[in-house]
Formats: sequence, structure tokens, C-alpha cells
Amino acid sequence: MEGGIHPVEASAFRDCFSLAWKNPYVLRLAFSAGIGGLLFGYDTGVISGALLYIRDDFDSVDKETVLQESIVSMAVAGAIIGAAIGGWMNDRYGRRSAILIADFLFFIGAVIMASAQNPATLIVGRVFVGLGVGMASMTSPLYISEASPAKIRGALVSTNGFLITGGQFLSYLINLAFTKAPGTWRWMLGVASIPALVQFILMILLPESPRWLFRKGREEEAKAILRKIYPAHEVETEIQDLKESVEKEIEEGGSSEKINFIKLWKTETVRRGLIAGVGLQVFQQFVGINTVMYYSPTIVQLAGFASNQTALLLSLVIAGLNALGSIVSIYFIDRTGRKKLLIISLIGVILSLGLLSAVFHETTSHSSQVSLAETSHFANYTCPDYSLAKDYATWDCMKCLKASSPHCGFCASPANKLYPGACLISNDTVKDLCHGEHRLWYTRGCPSKYGWLALIGLALYIIFFSPGMGTAPWIVNSEIYPLRFRGVCGGIAATANWVSNLIVAQSFLSLTQAIGTSWTFLIFGGISVVALFFVIIYVPETKGLPIEEVEKMLEMRALHFRFWEKRTRTDSLQKNQAV
Repeated sequence: MEGGIHPVEASAFRDCFSLAWKNPYVLRLAFSAGIGGLLFGYDTGVISGALLYIRDDFDSVDKETVLQESIVSMAVAGAIIGAAIGGWMNDRYGRRSAILIADFLFFIGAVIMASAQNPATLIVGRVFVGLGVGMASMTSPLYISEASPAKIRGALVSTNGFLITGGQFLSYLINLAFTKAPGTWRWMLGVASIPALVQFILMILLPESPRWLFRKGREEEAKAILRKIYPAHEVETEIQDLKESVEKEIEEGGSSEKINFIKLWKTETVRRGLIAGVGLQVFQQFVGINTVMYYSPTIVQLAGFASNQTALLLSLVIAGLNALGSIVSIYFIDRTGRKKLLIISLIGVILSLGLLSAVFHETTSHSSQVSLAETSHFANYTCPDYSLAKDYATWDCMKCLKASSPHCGFCASPANKLYPGACLISNDTVKDLCHGEHRLWYTRGCPSKYGWLALIGLALYIIFFSPGMGTAPWIVNSEIYPLRFRGVCGGIAATANWVSNLIVAQSFLSLTQAIGTSWTFLIFGGISVVALFFVIIYVPETKGLPIEEVEKMLEMRALHFRFWEKRTRTDSLQKNQAV
């Protein structure tokens, strides 16, 4: 509820289950809107596996790193536009309408991708999907937040985060299911149309956000929905709070319909909210999460696992941990608090990225040697750069994979993959010859005894990231802005998230080629340290507070720097009143 005080000692996680029994209507609203998160997660995860097989079907994609990055990142580019338009569309036409349009765009994009006959058409489909995902990414948590009682708002918005990670896990299952099917990646990408269609049907049957209706003057419709959401003794207080909020907006701005962007930035509470909200969204991407989700099978191969299926199977474990982390978030977000969870999350992320950087440094500096005898065994297919080299003894697997005229691959020793192997031209014929002698064929990473440590590093990264940095930025952004500006500010924050996502997705493979995987993860680790200090200084604790009280806290700079101290909502309200 927006007004009133609720005891924070009771677990919101337990309250959610209690609510499911007493009032399943609220959960129906939350999970129906949360399918937007499922779409978001599915698209993030599915392309990582599909890319392995798209490379096999299109030679141009296999040879051009930039083309691979474009196939991944064009969806992100579409999402930037979708999120930007979505903010305006949310305030103009409503949260429900924005979700319906997002579903339509996603459905069209999935069909185009599944039927693509060339990389260009595939990229067009990715843009359509991105438009839908961008709209859904900022609208779904907003809709859920505005249809949730305050004491369980964090837990319910966390269901959106759970469905994002659930979508990623589902995508890896789908990827594995279709590895042997004709058309592999077409099925992987086409299946995405099903959840979009399901959500479209469900949202047609659900109402608009009650807060949006109230702000548009449709008070009777809003009251009818609020009576379904809140217990009878809380409804009138909630209606009165909403009425006062809209009246205050009209008094201050002259109209609750017009939004002046200059005034938006000059409004102190909005500016402080934007700094915290946008900053969280940017850092969520720049600590490297979507390099793991978009490229996890590729990262697994870089760690020394050659098989596509092995890479997908191990990536499924990573996605499962991500989904598990989001369930942990539902339990702790209203119990521990947003800020404390973010800080614990970032400390773990920093340590995990440090481990990954160290492991990949060892992997690249101690890779298997290239043997002249092993290479001569495939005399007609020797890598040209190796044939022209004068210093055969200095060649190892990593040096072989960096050869570019033409590209070369490493065929491991049949006795042991860590023994010296052959450096050969990279094509399907040579790959089949290598596999025919029961050898492993490497084109992405090299055989390594440290591969299992890289998997542990990835697992730890996800375990720490998912409960905090994975879900808290979306929750904070759904509750930190005044009602009048919530759609636009949410759109700005989501756009910032997708712009950051695009930069990371478009540059990751190029960075690993230019400076190495180890230095790439080290850069993400450095950014995570900056993110930690940002959270401590700029992000307020909004646990259990009514949305109006969050606004008052921003007005008074009542930020809680001593995040480790236990604090009740009564303490927070008393501090605000004292100020």
C-alpha cells in the first residue's frame, strides 16, 4: 500500500505465498506482466547457443567477428529504441498497451529470424525482437510495481527478475533440445514467438495499471481494480494517497499530462532518482553480465572445452544458477534491503572477475605446444603462417589460433589434449579429418587444465550477481520516481541500460581478440569496484517504504550510508519527519 506503515520484520517472501492463497489476482497480474521478463531473458540466452550453429551455416559469420557481434547487438540496438519509445508510450497510452505492442513486435521478429536465408535478414529480425524486448524490459516491472502492495512490492517485482533468468535457463534447454534437429538455430530463435503470443492473450484479459488510470482521470476504473488488489480496510487510504499525489502534480506542474524535460531535470527529487536509477542500470551492464549471458558458450570454449554441445550443456548450468539467484533475491530483497544486497553482490562479483582474469591468464600463457611431427601428419592442410615460420619451437596453440592468412585451428593430440598438437587450416574438411582421428578441434580457445577453474569463476560470478545486481536495479527504478514522471524516467533508465548493453555486446569479442580474455575480465572487475562506491554513495535504501516516502527521502537527502545497520521503516519515517 502506498500509505501507512507495515512491519518489516515479517518476511515479504512469506507474505507473497500468503497472498497467493488469499488473493491470487495480484499474482496473476504480476506473472502475466512478468512474461515480458521471460521474453527478455529468452532472447538474451538463446542467441548465445544459436550463434554457434549460425556460424556453421554462414561462412561469412564464422570468419567475421564483427558480424557475430552485430547479430547479437542489433537486438540491443532495437531495445534502445524500444525502451526510449516505451517510456513515452507508457505515459501516453498506458502500461498494458505498451506490453501488447511489445509482444506483437517480438512475435514478428521471431518469425523473421526463423525464416532468414542470409545474415542481413537475420539482423532485421533481431532488430524487431529488440524493439519488443526494450519496451517490455521497462514496462513489465513498472506495471507490477504499480499493482503491488508496498510490503511485498520488492518480492513481486523480483518475479520479473526470476522470469528473466527463467527465460535464460529455458533458452539453454531449447538450445540443447534442437542441437540435433534439422535447422537447429531456426528452431531455437523461432520458439521465442510462443511466450510473446501467450502474454499477448493474457494481457488482453487484464486491466490497465490502476495508478495510470487514476492519473488520467479514470478514477472509477482505478478504484475497481484497487479493490481487487487491496484488503477492504486499506483501499480507501490507498485511493486517498493517489488522489493527493495527482493533485500535487497538477498544482506544481499545471497539468498531469504535460512533461517538461527541463523541469524534470531541475526537479531535485527526480534528478537524484535518475542519478541513482540510471547509474545502477549502466553499472549492471558494465560489470559484464551480458558478456556471460550472450557469449557463455563461447567463453566456455575459450576456457578449453571444444565441443558445441559441451559448451551449451555447461552454459545451461550457469543459466540454472542465474535462475536460482533470482529466487534468492525474491526472499531477501524485502528482508535484507536493496542497498545491502547490491553491496554484497558487487563484492562477490569483484572477487569472481579477479578469479576469471587469473584463470584466463594462465590458460593463454600455458597453452599446448604445436608439434612439427603432428602437423606434418596433415601435410596438405598445414597452417600457411606456421609453414613460413622460422621459429617453430615458439609456436603454441594460442599463436596458431591468432594466425589470419587464412584462419587456423588446433588439432589436439589423440593421446592427451594437453600434449603438443597440429596447427592446421581452419575449415570443415580439416575439422572432420581431425575428429575422424578422435582428436579435439579448437578454433576459439585452447586445451587447458585450468578450464574447470574458469567454470567455477563463472558460477561464482552468477551466484553473486543474480540476487543483487541482477534484480535490484529494476526494483529501485520501479519505485524511486514520482508517479507523474515514472514512465518517462523508467524509459530513460531502461534506455541507458540497453545503450550500455550494446556497448558491451558489440565490443566483447573484439576486446578478447585485441587484449585477451584475461585483461577483458580485469577491466570488468575495475568497473565493478567503481560501481561498489557508486552504490554506497548514491543509492538510497527503499526497502518497505511507501512510494511517497521514497520521494520525501530524496527531497531531504535522507540517504542511509551505514547500510550494515539494521533499520525499521518506523526509524526511516521518524528520520524524515525530523528533517
